[in-house]
Amino acid sequence: MNGQAERPRVLVFSLGGTIASTAGRTAGGGVVPQLDALDLTSAVPGLDDVAAISAVSFRQVPSGDLTIEDLVSLAREIELAFSDGVDGVVVTQGTDTIEETAFVLDLLISSAHPVVVTGAMRNPTLVSADGPANLLAAVRVAASTVSHDLGTLVVLNDEVHAARFVRKMNSSSLATFHSPSCGPIGWIVEDRVRIVVRVSRLATLTPPVDGAAAVALVTMSLGDDGRQLGSIGELGFAGAVVEGFGGGHVPARVVSGIEDLSRRMPVVLASRTGSGELLQGTYGFPGSERDLLSRGLMSAGALDGLKARILLSLITSVVTDRSRIREMFAATVESMMPTESPTATV
Repeated sequence: MNGQAERPRVLVFSLGGTIASTAGRTAGGGVVPQLDALDLTSAVPGLDDVAAISAVSFRQVPSGDLTIEDLVSLAREIELAFSDGVDGVVVTQGTDTIEETAFVLDLLISSAHPVVVTGAMRNPTLVSADGPANLLAAVRVAASTVSHDLGTLVVLNDEVHAARFVRKMNSSSLATFHSPSCGPIGWIVEDRVRIVVRVSRLATLTPPVDGAAAVALVTMSLGDDGRQLGSIGELGFAGAVVEGFGGGHVPARVVSGIEDLSRRMPVVLASRTGSGELLQGTYGFPGSERDLLSRGLMSAGALDGLKARILLSLITSVVTDRSRIREMFAATVESMMPTESPTATV
C-alpha cells in the first residue's frame, strides 16, 4: 500500500463566510463570500500531506443567512459521506453562527467519525488572514483517530472545543472562541492533535422532514415588563426560550405572562450569562428558578439560550406531544452533563 492510499479521507464542505470572502464588485466595497471549497483547500500548503482531500461547495453565504433547514440537509450529506467511506468531515463557514451550526450537527449526526467546524476572523485579502491555518488545523483534527466519538467539534486558533460548550465571545479577536463552562477539550501543537478531555455523545435526534419549527428567544433585562411575551403566541411560534438573569430568574411582574405562554407552548428557561448550569432549587421568590420550573418551564441545564432554542426547535419539528417534548429535551440536556467517571469524561 502506498502513502497516498494510507492517508485518511477528509471531505471539506464550504458554506461561505469570512474564510471565503474577497473584495466584492459592488460600489459600496467590502468583502463578500466568493471563494468555493476548492479555492479554500487549494490555498493551504501541506493540506494534502495530512489527508486525501475532497471538497464540496455546499452554500456560499454569510453565516447569518444559514438556516436550520440548510444544516439538516448538510447533516444528511455528511452521514452519506461517512457511509461512503470518508474518515472525517470539515465544515467551513462564517464565525458569527459557528456555535449554532456545530450544535445542530452535534444533535443530528449519529456517526462516530469526526465532524469539525472552522472559519476565520480575518478574510483572505488581509496579510494576517487566519483561514488557512484554521483549515489545516481542522483537517488534522478530522483526520485523527483520537477525535472519534466526540461529536461535533469546533477548531480555531489551534484549540479544539466541544460544540455544546463553545461560544463566540469577541467581535474581532482571533481568540474569540471560548468554552466558558469547561475550556477547550484539546489543542494542536507541532502538528499533533491533543485531546485532554473527552466528552460523552449527545442523544441524537431525528432530522425534521418538513422544516424546522420556529422557536422564539426572549432575553430578560433590567426593568423588563414582559410585554413581548404576549405576541409570541400570535406569531406562529412552536415554542419559546426565556433567558433569565443569573441562575434562572425573571422579574416578578412577568411571571404571569411566562406562565400563560407555557400553557400554550413548550417554554425553556435558560440563563442569559452564557455559562454555568441553570439552578433548580436554591431561590424561592416569585420569578426564581424554583418558581418558574414549578410553573411548567423546562430547564436548559448547561445550555445557553441559543443552543436551547436549537434543541427545542429540532424536537418540536418532529414531536407534538408535550410530555414527549419535555422527556426528549430533558434527556438531551442530561446526556451533555459531566459524569463522575475517573476517565475525565464530561
